[in-house]
Amino acid sequence: MSDHLRTHDAALARLQGLHPKAIDLSLGRVQRLCAALGHPEQRLSPIIHVAGTNGKGSTVAFIRAIAEAAGLSTHVYTSPHLVRFAERIRLNGRLISDEALAQTLEEVERVNAGEPITFFEITAAAAFHAFASTPADLTIIEVGLGGRFDATNVIPAPNVAVIAPVDYDHREFLGDDLAGIAREKAGILKPGSIGVSALQAPAATAAIIEEAQKVGAPLSWMGRDFTAQADGDHMIWRSEPLILRLPRPGLTGDYQIANAGLAIAAVQALNDPRITSAAFEAGLRNVVWPARLQQLTAGPLSEITAAAGGSLWLDGGHNPHAATALAHCMAEMGREDPRTLVVIMGLLANKDARGVIAPFHALKCRMIFTDFDASAAAKGADLAAVAGAMGVQSETARDVGTAVAAACADGPARVLICGSLYLAGEVLGLSPLTWPS
Repeated sequence: MSDHLRTHDAALARLQGLHPKAIDLSLGRVQRLCAALGHPEQRLSPIIHVAGTNGKGSTVAFIRAIAEAAGLSTHVYTSPHLVRFAERIRLNGRLISDEALAQTLEEVERVNAGEPITFFEITAAAAFHAFASTPADLTIIEVGLGGRFDATNVIPAPNVAVIAPVDYDHREFLGDDLAGIAREKAGILKPGSIGVSALQAPAATAAIIEEAQKVGAPLSWMGRDFTAQADGDHMIWRSEPLILRLPRPGLTGDYQIANAGLAIAAVQALNDPRITSAAFEAGLRNVVWPARLQQLTAGPLSEITAAAGGSLWLDGGHNPHAATALAHCMAEMGREDPRTLVVIMGLLANKDARGVIAPFHALKCRMIFTDFDASAAAKGADLAAVAGAMGVQSETARDVGTAVAAACADGPARVLICGSLYLAGEVLGLSPLTWPS
């Protein structure tokens, strides 16, 4: 098929109408549905549950790659999807088939019987229902938003609860207090779980420790119990007495070393003898995670940049913390690549535009703000106005294709499309060659 519509799309559309709020943080509705389904969330293989503001998706990708390199079969639940809903549910390492997804959604919709429930809640329950019916060695679950009241937290105590870096995002739901945000993320810590945390700001660290102590969950901390650092073409992971010299992660960006280090610590906490140093090496080398500083070498937009002698990169970072890391990486890349950096950005209207734009302003790069197809998208002209008030000279484009053409009009350039996962999904959806698989 040349498009990404599938037979289950009608079911997904119906499910979106079951509850008026797109996000309504609560566990009651999903607990009711899981009970009606026979508690699939209680019948899963060993679980690694991953929360955090930035890096949690990459951390999940590293965990999966390492586990599968060791020969383990994995179920994986992530969100949001980029092109096709099936990306959210992996059964034994493969995207759920259209037929299996349609059947699962129909079963869950029937059991829910029209009761109010959010789209994310019912689709998380569908993932657990699919997982429970298919044996696997490991289940990896990414939190959608927050932690304590996220629908994925209906699961009982995970074997390992991972907290990636905590920062400000989704303030309309999680607030403006970093310690409070960290407490919500740490809500995935439960009695019987092992906690593993990335480096955190002091306020977040104190809050996570407090939550761990409440439930009696032991915590392993990056920087205290384990470290990960670059070493030329390699990375070194240490946790006494173990020292691993591993290849640099297959995901671009220095910040991915920290994500890989967090994933290694999470996998180590499983204490599974099948996972050896060879699995860590293969996992880091072969990891794939679309729209996270991904170089595009296929598709119509890549053809435009290649024809002009440029390169095209895609990233879905949409908050200041992610933008800072991304801008730093592009600056480092610029030391080896003198081509002009052109940043094409699109954001949802509820994001901190000033905070996301600021790190790129410091690079003195060319910026183009684009419209894209999402109901909550900010207009490119509105983003340009924000940038203008910051002293940033910028351009606007009606769509991302127009933006890429403008970026390449003056010759070879490093073109970065960034700012929203919805925009990233639009870019990847332009050609089946770039659909996540």
